[in-house]
Amino acid sequence: MTARIRDLVGALRHKPGAMLPILHSLRDEFGYVPEDAVPVIAEALQVTRAEVHGVISFYHDFNTQPTGRNRLQICRAEACQARGSRELEAYARKRLGIDYHQTTADGEVTLEPVYCLGNCATGPSVRLGDRIHGRVNAGRLDALLDRAATVPLNFKALAGGNAHD
Repeated sequence: MTARIRDLVGALRHKPGAMLPILHSLRDEFGYVPEDAVPVIAEALQVTRAEVHGVISFYHDFNTQPTGRNRLQICRAEACQARGSRELEAYARKRLGIDYHQTTADGEVTLEPVYCLGNCATGPSVRLGDRIHGRVNAGRLDALLDRAATVPLNFKALAGGNAHD
């Protein structure tokens, strides 16, 4: 993994504002930003490790641990709280059997707090994967999670290349 980290960092280190492209590249490659990458990034960009950690922790798109196949982020900003996000949080924790910053045992969902999704007028808002959803209540959350857990089958591949069997 360390060699791949060095390759990705080396390929982007000369770009203007290289920190974010590097972090995105690592996240795209591994699904998270490995802790082993922090000193490599710091050295390549001639910044401190604390600065790298600061950027990683500031942006909710970056994690330093593997996450579930689906990341569920629930907005905790005031506008969403006023529209019921606290109740939605409690429901999500109960339904998933986990708390914030945890992943379900099957590796399907990681639950994360977020402090604004820019969807204040239609709170409470959540982001599931790359999509933001507004006016989410328990029933709507159930539907979103159920849909995310449904993985379409590739019948052609299952049939050995013949979709008509």
